[in-house]
Order: sequence, then structure tokens, then C-alpha cells
Amino acid sequence: MPSLKDLKNRITSVKSTQKITKAMQMVAAAKLKRAQDAAVAARPYAERMGTVLSGLASACKGREGAPALLSGTGKSDVHLLVVATGERGLAGGFNSSIARLARETASKLVAEGKTVKILCVGKKGADILKRSFARNMLETISLREVKQLGYTTAQAIGEKVLAMYLAGEFDVATLFYAEFRSVVSQIPTAKQLIPAQFDETTGQEGLARYYEYEPDEDAILADLLPRNVSVQIFRALLENNASFFGAQMSAMDSATRNAGEMINKLTLSYNRQRQAQITKELIEIISGAEAL
Repeated sequence: MPSLKDLKNRITSVKSTQKITKAMQMVAAAKLKRAQDAAVAARPYAERMGTVLSGLASACKGREGAPALLSGTGKSDVHLLVVATGERGLAGGFNSSIARLARETASKLVAEGKTVKILCVGKKGADILKRSFARNMLETISLREVKQLGYTTAQAIGEKVLAMYLAGEFDVATLFYAEFRSVVSQIPTAKQLIPAQFDETTGQEGLARYYEYEPDEDAILADLLPRNVSVQIFRALLENNASFFGAQMSAMDSATRNAGEMINKLTLSYNRQRQAQITKELIEIISGAEAL
């Protein structure tokens, strides 16, 4: 049984931890609003670009000379998995859920005889995936020094992916991230970047009316398809940022409440042991007095 001093030291330690988790919860809550606004603001642009590209892609579908980012290489032997996670932990299952989806996808592709290459954006995802796919890791892009996410950050990643594709280093690229729904709900998502895939319903919207494009569809696609890769990466980074702070806020709230419960239990044990010690001392004093 721990001594009174040990219990008191442990209570003090847990109280210090509780102060830290409470402070982290408040910081995450303060940053969440801005991150959520940025993620929500980026959705309409990315979705509208998908709608426009879907209509153009439907018109070019099956035609010779279609852009390589749309038609692909004609095979799917080599897959590039772009896994976007956080740079820090203490966010519940945020990082592990994205890495788990990427790991399951990689395992399935390897079982099918495909070659898998992994490009990690964020340190935590790389740390998790290295345990199973260390040989498949190409590079880890760290965003720890980035104070505020901007399009230029995503553009640099997009250009790296496009350069690899043009060099023939992979056939299919898939982006993994967490879509922000609410503070308690972040959905791990896999989105194919190359060859570009669009929702069939948006494609029908593009075909519903007749448009005349100037310049022609091929010229517009040649400009928009590379930009779409960076736009989708930028949206994923913003969604991840909001999801991280939401998950961290929930995790720190749970940790604060758990610390409070532990403090109550330790305090109860401390009081019981202290009372037992006082009672024992009183018995010894009374017994000594009666012996005299």
C-alpha cells in the first residue's frame, strides 16, 4: 500500500497534468474555429472545380489524345499513396485512423501484386506506416515549420506528385486525409488524384447544357487538371487541420475529465489511509494511558 507521501505526490502530479490538458483543450478550441472556417470556405471552390472538370472530362471521355492526367497510363501496376496526417499527437485516433486506412489499402494492393509507394505529409503518419511499409516509403514532407497553411504549401506537394507522374514513377495516385464533420466526427477519406475521377452525377450536370469553350476543352483541361491536384491537396490539408484540432479538443477534454476522476479516487484513498493512521495512533495513546 502506498504511503501518505506517495499518494500526496501522485495527487499533485495528476493535478499538474490536468492543468496541462485543460490548457491544451482551450488552445485547440481557440484554433478550431479558424481552421474550421478555412476548411468550409475551401469546399465550394474544390467542388465547383470538380463539377467543371467533370463536364469537360465527359466530353473528352474515350477520345484519342485526352490529357494523361485524365486518361491515365493505361495500367495500374504502381500506386502512389499520399498520406496526409498531423505533425503532432495527443489527438485521439486522428492520426492512427488515417494511417490505418492507408495501411489497409496498401496491404490490399500488395496482395494483388501491385507495387506500392508511399509519400507521407506529416510526421505522425510516417511513424505509424514505417512499422509495416518502411521499404515502400519515398519521403516524409514535414509541415511543422508552416505557421499558416496556404495554397503555396499544397502547390509544392502537388508539383512533386505531378513531376513523379510525368517521370513515369507511378500509374495511380490516391490521397488519404480526414474529412472534418464535427468536433467528434472526422472521417478517414481516400480520394484518387491521378487519373482524375469525378462523380457521375456532376458529369451529367455538365452535359445537361451545351457550352462553347474558348479555348477548346483540351486546352482548358491541360491547365485545370494539374491545378486540380494542388487544389485537392490544399483542401485535404485544410480538412486535416480542422480535424486535428477537433480531435485534440475532444481528447484533451476526456483527459481532463479522467484526471479529475483520478484525483477524486486518490484523494479518497489518501483520506481513508490518513484516517486509519490517526485512529491507530489514538488507539495506541489510549492503550498506553490505560496501562499506566
